[in-house]
Amino acid sequence: MNRKKWDVFYKHLFWTVSLFSVLALGAILFFVFFQGFIPFVVSTAPGVRLVPQNIDELTVNGVTYRDHSGFINLPRGVTSVSILVARGGIPGYGDDEEGWDWHWEDEEDDANGAPETGGAAQDDANGAPEAGKAIAAEPAPAGGDPLTAEADWDVLEITVNPKEKDPEKQITFAANTGEVSYPEASVCTVTWPGMIAAMDRQIHIILPEPPYSPVQFLAGLQWRPVRDKLFGIFPMIAGTILASLGAILLGVPVALLCAVFMAEFLPARPAALFRGGIELLAGIPSVVYGFFGLMVIVPAVKSAFRIPAGNTLLSAVIVLALMILPTVITIAETSLRAVPLSLREASLSLGASRMQTAWRVALPHAQSGVIAGVILGISRAVGETMAVILVAGNSPHLTANPLESVRTLTSTIAMEMGYASGRHSEILFSIGVVLFTIILILNSMILAFRRRMEEA
Repeated sequence: MNRKKWDVFYKHLFWTVSLFSVLALGAILFFVFFQGFIPFVVSTAPGVRLVPQNIDELTVNGVTYRDHSGFINLPRGVTSVSILVARGGIPGYGDDEEGWDWHWEDEEDDANGAPETGGAAQDDANGAPEAGKAIAAEPAPAGGDPLTAEADWDVLEITVNPKEKDPEKQITFAANTGEVSYPEASVCTVTWPGMIAAMDRQIHIILPEPPYSPVQFLAGLQWRPVRDKLFGIFPMIAGTILASLGAILLGVPVALLCAVFMAEFLPARPAALFRGGIELLAGIPSVVYGFFGLMVIVPAVKSAFRIPAGNTLLSAVIVLALMILPTVITIAETSLRAVPLSLREASLSLGASRMQTAWRVALPHAQSGVIAGVILGISRAVGETMAVILVAGNSPHLTANPLESVRTLTSTIAMEMGYASGRHSEILFSIGVVLFTIILILNSMILAFRRRMEEA
């Protein structure tokens, strides 16, 4: 009875663990695919957004914001924006005990606290001091709306043309008291210089970016995610495929030869010794392989081919080939040892040599395990990150020259996820979806090839 209860308990336990594992895997895939498809179907924001910096108070289209941090979201489709920015001083408006609003200018005081000689303000014909020549203090208005004191506010009038595709032409300034710059596409910054750079008052105007084109994403040749918002990943797809294909062509034949030699020709004790060493190599972290490649392979490639730098596609191919060797050798050698001894004896009794028996009998019967090892090797080569970052050079340009620098998809995700935000971050998830699709296609092709071999 107790045994039956334990069987039922383990049955439900296994079902529960399996269910949660499937749900967790499904949730991860759903999250990655959902984030990966967002940039191609949704714009970055419904409307224009403003981000104030070093501004205590501002009014946007009649709405006043004080000590605001984060985005100020404007209504969708807005075409005209009027902004009043409080100038602030030292002390700022309303901070002085007597309610004085100080406007600091460029003049420097001498040792006695008076303005420098010859720098005093000269009154014009109307009795008002010349602008930018003196330090003035005016009492804050008593009662009423402080907006009436025009001297305390900078006015910024903006016109937005949503139909214009060029971000620098999408915004026009009817009146502007600050300096306009375009630090990146779809972003415009208006700056009012302060006494020091850290005190500059700024308003960042962020335009909504339309959904990105999947064709430009997959076939684009330019990767400039920050300044120009260009997310073409075709050079990285090519770099990933070339590095992985080169590693497979270089590593898989060597791995199969090693596996056949260990399983068919090497005596038991030396084979066990070699097997332990190979399994140890399979457990070495990838960053160690990358460091080895950086210190040994990269200088060797640079010296052998007399090139300025050894961080090239060839270096990445060699390192990836070394990394997939232990995996493919271990699985292929285990599969070869699982072939029944009777098949080998039958082949030898018919007059076949040991070499013919190994290649014509043992290897075809172990092809399932060998192909599984090759698939795992390919998956590791395609998905490798740290080692490739260290030796490939990471230049996002299209090339088929093995002596030039390349960048892979995984390297891009690893290097840029730490600082990416907004659409840039979403595009990195899209790269993950592309990487998953490439691995799925490669594995499907290998499995189809295996099926045809079995049918033959």
